[in-house]
Amino acid sequence: MFDLDAYLERIGLGGRGRPGLAELHRAHVTAIPFENLDPHRGVPVSLDLQDLQRKLVAERRGGYCFEHNLLLKAALEALGADVEPMLARVRFGAPPGAVRARSHAVLRVTVDGERWLADVGFGRGTLLEPIPFGPGATYEQSGWRFRAVQDGEELVLQTEIDGAWVDEYGFVPAPAPPVDFEVSNWYTSTYPRSPFVTGLIVCANRADGSREVLTDREGLVLIEQTPSSTTSAEVLWRDVPEILADRFDLPGFELGAGERLAAAV
Repeated sequence: MFDLDAYLERIGLGGRGRPGLAELHRAHVTAIPFENLDPHRGVPVSLDLQDLQRKLVAERRGGYCFEHNLLLKAALEALGADVEPMLARVRFGAPPGAVRARSHAVLRVTVDGERWLADVGFGRGTLLEPIPFGPGATYEQSGWRFRAVQDGEELVLQTEIDGAWVDEYGFVPAPAPPVDFEVSNWYTSTYPRSPFVTGLIVCANRADGSREVLTDREGLVLIEQTPSSTTSAEVLWRDVPEILADRFDLPGFELGAGERLAAAV
């Protein structure tokens, strides 16, 4: 059911043999954008593997964490890795003491007896390459710094921002069955107060380590970010379809009623 050759071509590794875990992970992150355009325009997200391949590979769209990481899981399994999907609670931006739903997906990947934390779908600030699974050292990736720490029963991924360590998400390191993914995905893509339904976020990770983010979380802005600097410019909703096409390689959208995106006719 999984077309590995088409996937490798999509992420720029076609015709190069069997890539290693780190090479595959980085190629995926820098080739396929993070975006919630379907929930934003009222279209539920399907996690069926054929639908993921059609959308992210054949149609050259992006997706959010469930789509990204389940597509990566299929590719890694096709290459012989053992992959365990897990559900995490996003901590980034949460008030102190807040407990959010398990609305993020991560992967534990075992290759040649070594276990890795892989995640190609955390929107603003995902890992560029896997890191060893479990609490440990600090890892620098194109200038971005990550580490995993233990917090009770949860493993927490942190990133360094302005010299301080900030939680991205925490999760109990236990595999989640497909039905749990279906429930979490349905909530994330259809619940009326889900931030992926009410808001917009699109992110592209560049080969040089920079990021570009379009978001309306605090006003509609286009953000350009490197490990050492962040610039932000306000944009107008009427310009969003052009920005999606030109900056994120996501053509085919127009602005519909109520400043909601729609598929272009």
